[in-house]
Amino acid sequence: MKRSLEFQAVYVMWLREMKKFFRSWSRVIGMVAMPAFFLVFMGMGFESFEISGLPSSAFIANYITEALQSVWGVNQYVAYFGSQYLADELAKELGLNYLSFLSPGIIGMILLFASMVAGMSILFDREFGFLKEVMVAPVSRFSIAMGRTLGGVTTAIMQGLLILLISIPLGVNISNPAGLSLSVVFMMLISMGFVGLGVAFAAKMTDFQGFMLIMNFIVFPLFFLSGALFPLSSFPSWVQTIAYLDPLTYGVDALRTTLVGIGGTMPLTVNFLVLIGFTAAMLLVSTYLFQGTEVD
Repeated sequence: MKRSLEFQAVYVMWLREMKKFFRSWSRVIGMVAMPAFFLVFMGMGFESFEISGLPSSAFIANYITEALQSVWGVNQYVAYFGSQYLADELAKELGLNYLSFLSPGIIGMILLFASMVAGMSILFDREFGFLKEVMVAPVSRFSIAMGRTLGGVTTAIMQGLLILLISIPLGVNISNPAGLSLSVVFMMLISMGFVGLGVAFAAKMTDFQGFMLIMNFIVFPLFFLSGALFPLSSFPSWVQTIAYLDPLTYGVDALRTTLVGIGGTMPLTVNFLVLIGFTAAMLLVSTYLFQGTEVD
């Protein structure tokens, strides 16, 4: 009886988060609008730029031109125009463009920002008395924390998939269906880890403004250091060292490998193990802190 009651508590808290999500379309639009803005305007704006660490059609064209002239002895004009055509077709086929590179980073961005929303939800419930009513219910606080965490993870993944759907008509090529399925697993790990982080901070804070300041101080450095916008190889060596301490770096790298097949710099096994460790640590910390939460 105790075991079934605990699972029921998890389900009820998860269902409440789902209902809040689907009933508040302004929240959905607001959460998706900024990542979509980054995806559309940055993706198209930097499309023609050659970015260090990211193969471009111009780089491929120069390589093909040299090969045609030095190996095959093709006329320089024929080699030039032929290489341009071949490079453009190859880039389209392989998805070698900045938009394809950027889209997994933007998905990582929305998964990261979901941690802030999950924490704010707890603060709202504390402010309006709902949290106090839940805390006195005859269920464990561990079940309550897990239900809220799973609710935040589910909404974050849905928003990430929505960004992915927006990116496809813009020209992002998905590598294969198996990679798409695997990317959902990595989305789950990323969102669960960072939602756990948001819950951990919210469990010990009561001030909205203080929570927002602290989360912004944490979230934005994590995002910019993750290589979501530019390849890590374009950063100075000391910044790269710091970036490898960022768990989102491994999440974005895994999404690039599984979704578009380009831009990945580390084996998927390494990305998976780091994210598993980070997620487990955040879940342990968040549930421990939530169990000690005091409500007035």
